[in-house]
Amino acid sequence: MVVSFLATVVSTPIALFFLKKYNVVDDPEKHKHPAIIHKIPIPRGGGIPMFIGVLVGSLLFLPMSNIVITLLIASFLALFIGVLDDKADLSPYLRFGVNIICALIVIWGGTNIPFITNPFGGILFFSSFNIPFLPQIIAVLWIVWVMNMLNWSKGVDGQMPGIVAISAVIIGLLSLRFPLSDPYTHVSAVLSFILAGSALGFLVFNFYPAKIFPGYGATAIYLLLAAVSILSGAKLATAILVMGVPMIDGAFTIMRRVATGHSPFWHDKKHLHHLLLDLGLGQRRIALFYWALSAILGSISLVLSSKGKLFAIIMLAIIVGGALLFLHLFLNKENDKTDL
Repeated sequence: MVVSFLATVVSTPIALFFLKKYNVVDDPEKHKHPAIIHKIPIPRGGGIPMFIGVLVGSLLFLPMSNIVITLLIASFLALFIGVLDDKADLSPYLRFGVNIICALIVIWGGTNIPFITNPFGGILFFSSFNIPFLPQIIAVLWIVWVMNMLNWSKGVDGQMPGIVAISAVIIGLLSLRFPLSDPYTHVSAVLSFILAGSALGFLVFNFYPAKIFPGYGATAIYLLLAAVSILSGAKLATAILVMGVPMIDGAFTIMRRVATGHSPFWHDKKHLHHLLLDLGLGQRRIALFYWALSAILGSISLVLSSKGKLFAIIMLAIIVGGALLFLHLFLNKENDKTDL
């Protein structure tokens, strides 16, 4: 964690120099995106130093097994396409297709979800459903979902790296409950703390006012976070809980866009962090709000049973979903009054 933190802190200023030199910047005058809230050009491409931090930590502290090598290859591919998007704004459908390819590479390396813990007792093995490749399909869906959900959760400065760091620490702590002699557990535990260090190192430069944005290249880090959450015992319930707020916001966003006749890939300015901005909260407070909820939910997940996690997820979905619906209705009414 410390080594990846230092590697990211050292590499970020170097990345900033080259990103500015090659004009990989988010200029609000040229980049017409409805979710842009900054006023001056800011380099994007923060996935590069974050990946460097992870790579240094992985080379020093992880065995170069088939699992680790495929994880790094898939992560690098996500980074490469992401940086191209940071420079040239690729089609979201192309990016989504690459997300699937990256997930398939991870699955090919041996990372999948063969079972989940049944909240009401026992283990639920997906092989019992007699559906070909069901564990692999679920793993691909999970990885692609986490990559896109966390990408939507970088709307304010410092929001995303804080969520990633807290989530990675919680998953790492949970992994330490299992024997580290198991190769999957070892990779999950060590890589989790490597990811946390990289995210914290990037946070030094991304907290408001940000000197650099994560950009789409940061999906390389989200992919690895999704992978460690399913290694060593398929800790999906914990991951869902610690990342619960951005996950529910992401699911609500997809349903809202489809219900209004738009593509799920359609950009807008109606995520939870945008609604909080409309209420008058500053970027720092919103980032701290997300961190606090992730830390609280993650800490709770460490002491809850499987059944307790299920009920916590249901309650969180009801509360956050209700809050989102209320904020949308309230802010729409306020906008209508303003128009009048």
